[in-house]
Amino acid sequence: MVQVQSVGVGCPLDPPHIDCLTSGQHHQVQALLQRWSGVFAAHEEPTAILSTTFLDWNIIRYRPIGPVVIGISLGFTLSLLSVTWVEEPCDTDSKNGDEGVLVQEGNLKGARRPNSISTSNVENGDTEEDFEPRIVPYKPVKQSQPKKLFRAKYISTELGIRERLFVGVLTSKNTINTLAVAVNRTISHHLDSVVFFTGMRNRKIPHGMFVVTHGDERLIWNMFQTVKYVLEHYISEYDWFYFVQDDTYTEADRLKALVGHLSMDHGLYMGSPEEFIGGEPEGRYCYGGFGYLLSRTLLLRLKPFLENCRNDILSARPDEWLGRCIIDYANTNCVDEHEGLQYYHFEMGKNSDPSKEENVNFKNALTVHPVSDPEQMYRLHKHFTEIELQRTYNEIEKLQAEIKNVSEVAFDGNRSAQWPIGINPPFEPKTRFEVLRWEYFTEDQVYSCTDGSPKCELRGIDKADVTDVIETAMGELNKKYKPILHLKKQQLINGYRRFDPTRGMEYTLDLQLEVVSQKGRSRSITKRVHLVRPLSQIEIIPMPYVTEATRVHIILPMVVHDRGYINQFLQVYADNFFETSENAVLTFLFIYDPFEAQQVNQNDIFADVKAKINAYERKYPTIKIPWISVKTEAPSQIKIMDIISKKHPVDTLFFVASVNTNVNSEFLNRCRMNSINSWQVFFPIHFQDYNADIAYHNQQPPATIDLVKESGHFDRSVFDEACFYNSDYMATRTRMASDVQENEEILETLDVYDMFIKYSGLHVFRAVEPALHQKYRYQVCNPRLSEEIYHRCVQSNLEGLGSRSQLAMLLFEQEQGNSTASGKCAAFMETATVGPSEVF
Repeated sequence: MVQVQSVGVGCPLDPPHIDCLTSGQHHQVQALLQRWSGVFAAHEEPTAILSTTFLDWNIIRYRPIGPVVIGISLGFTLSLLSVTWVEEPCDTDSKNGDEGVLVQEGNLKGARRPNSISTSNVENGDTEEDFEPRIVPYKPVKQSQPKKLFRAKYISTELGIRERLFVGVLTSKNTINTLAVAVNRTISHHLDSVVFFTGMRNRKIPHGMFVVTHGDERLIWNMFQTVKYVLEHYISEYDWFYFVQDDTYTEADRLKALVGHLSMDHGLYMGSPEEFIGGEPEGRYCYGGFGYLLSRTLLLRLKPFLENCRNDILSARPDEWLGRCIIDYANTNCVDEHEGLQYYHFEMGKNSDPSKEENVNFKNALTVHPVSDPEQMYRLHKHFTEIELQRTYNEIEKLQAEIKNVSEVAFDGNRSAQWPIGINPPFEPKTRFEVLRWEYFTEDQVYSCTDGSPKCELRGIDKADVTDVIETAMGELNKKYKPILHLKKQQLINGYRRFDPTRGMEYTLDLQLEVVSQKGRSRSITKRVHLVRPLSQIEIIPMPYVTEATRVHIILPMVVHDRGYINQFLQVYADNFFETSENAVLTFLFIYDPFEAQQVNQNDIFADVKAKINAYERKYPTIKIPWISVKTEAPSQIKIMDIISKKHPVDTLFFVASVNTNVNSEFLNRCRMNSINSWQVFFPIHFQDYNADIAYHNQQPPATIDLVKESGHFDRSVFDEACFYNSDYMATRTRMASDVQENEEILETLDVYDMFIKYSGLHVFRAVEPALHQKYRYQVCNPRLSEEIYHRCVQSNLEGLGSRSQLAMLLFEQEQGNSTASGKCAAFMETATVGPSEVF
């Protein structure tokens, strides 16, 4: 046991006498004994002896100073080594030996170090209570599931960006097919949102117009329902709302310019101010004939009181009713000027001619009212379009003059200004392969033909292009030299043109002209002019919605020459579609000629192919591969598709493939996206490998061929692959019926591509398709088809041999070999020259 020595004043040292202590010392000794008893109870085998010093140094009787100092130092050292800095008193009554967390209760001052001094008042009887360990069970904090963040479909919605202008046109049952149509044709292609509001609708709604019907012809009721409809459907999408009658012409570009300079935070009511009937001095309303502009802020302020306006305000005119409602409940009057911006309008007289109107207000008018008939609406639109076009030309000339003046003080002088001023500079090629090619032409012929011929007749759109360019050149020359000289075209000597992707179409003309002076003298001169037809503003064409979930019916026509390629096709198709359960159906079309069809029971030329199909059906029990057999002498695409079309529903999406095409899911998705019912058909251009013997001459061909110019090319001479809907094919075939009755040979002279080009109003989309890959194969061209189709087949075979550089290298090696061989012959033998026809 550890012995505790107590020292008291006036008492013998050995043994200790507790009775000799004072009351305060007595309490300290008891507290010390209790503390040590707790330590001993917690440790059965004490490992250290703690040295304790009482607070009251007056009760300590000193022994010789040396041992005391050594004992105190040793005690402090052992205390620091055996206990932590935070005192953890033990409870003798505690049965739980687990570790706990200290909790402060009552007047405890908190944890202290073993040598800290107690501040308890002993003389008042307040003793320091020991720390009692408490076990606080650990309860893990339950983390709540994070709320799913809602993300808007469009960035503009998430950022709170709204469209600028909404236009509502107030029409009626009697004028919706006349004036309303004229309004729609003159402003709809300039403005993003135009909605027509009417009381009762006709049975026939004009095409291309969004019409909202309120079901009542009362004018005030229609006005109330129009504002209510806008507040319910469009108030969160637009900043400004413009309402106008259908007998008013609106200059849409000026309206957009006005709205673009107005602040959307103002409660603005803008139009043509008019006094109320009776001359009430309280305010002014906007006359509906000239239209009026309302801000979103104003409509939101008016929204809670719209029902009150309907019940309390009596008026015979809808514009007066709306104006009174805005004045009474939004405290806003109609104005025609705001922040220096003016709302110009003009009142049209009866039987007035817009082209002869010289009024300044008319030329600057944003709206013109009244318009009596659609013809007058179109004349107004033509007149204001010419005014805006002339203003645009003037602005262009002004900008060009400013650029020219600024370029004079530039480092390079006027050389820094490109011609024409304001147009992108010409394309600068980095290598000789990037040099743009010029086409030479005359007034009748062009020396660059699509079929590779050196010269062909200038016709169609090319003829119209050359004629327009010559007329433009003559007009600009006369504009420059008048009235001193008058020039007349005699002939076009030389013409050059090229397409520059950075700026547009460029022309260089050498014209032989007759120059006539003011005195009547004339002479013939040659003048070179340069012209540029710049690229216009790029426009995004809206397309109908399509989905990638559409099932594709793959049609695979086969003739006797295709049998050797079926194994590769089925293996690739099974890996890409059967294994992945792609939403596609494969249908074989076996084409027999009359002789082969007669022997089909004894010797079926496609028996091996049908056996392979059965094997794949057994391997994949859920897959069915149908086939169709046809007999024809000339297997034209149209005749084949006539049979396929009748055996499938109208909404079927076809992909007409070839047996040496590697089809994958990537291409099928593009087939679905690029084929739009009643809108567009898709004719992909596949990538075909070159002949391995030529492309990899004296080399081992790679296992996987990349899409590079040395390994193959996109075959633009083949139109066999196609994606289109059955309904589009049937509609186009119907339009073709009249010509077929007159000439049945047209079914063989045209293919499906030519049929869609000539007889359908659909977009024919023709583009290269890197996911459609074909290995090299010599095609057997059928001479029974049309001359053009046969020529394209032959051209495809020739272009598929190899690139020009590869063919040239092969010819060079052949010629070198012949030259070496001829050198070994006798001197009198002549060396033969090897031409291309001798190599191939």
